[in-house]
Amino acid sequence: REKQKARRYYGILEKQFRGYYSKASRQPGVTGENLLRLLETRLDNVLVRLGFAASRRQARQLVLHGHWTVNGRRVNIPSYQVRPDDVIAVKSASGADNVIREATDLTSAVPAWLQADHDGLTAKVLRLPEREEIAAPVQEQLIVELYSK
Repeated sequence: REKQKARRYYGILEKQFRGYYSKASRQPGVTGENLLRLLETRLDNVLVRLGFAASRRQARQLVLHGHWTVNGRRVNIPSYQVRPDDVIAVKSASGADNVIREATDLTSAVPAWLQADHDGLTAKVLRLPEREEIAAPVQEQLIVELYSK
């Protein structure tokens, strides 16, 4: 149940989730925290955290339609992993400016590991998130136990 909750929360399919788990288990550190960190640093999720999209589905669509650049290069893959010091910006002459500005009005706070400029519609990833900063309502230890069987 916990795995399904995490999958639905981040809007990813089973095969992708299994890939994230295997990648997280190969990294040094706590597997559960690594898994949540990988899910949290997906481009579509980062846009939601920054307040540039009202939902993950909207963020996915904005990315798929090529409205975002990372470090000046157009990215159209929602699962793109952002790294520290990446600069995320709206592609110039993007037709989605109004949609993005409406979404920024709904946002209240940006996490400490991100820095957003809502006026210029740009953002910067300062560092990777810590477990305490990830607001996902899942118990990652149960997911690790399920996959380690």
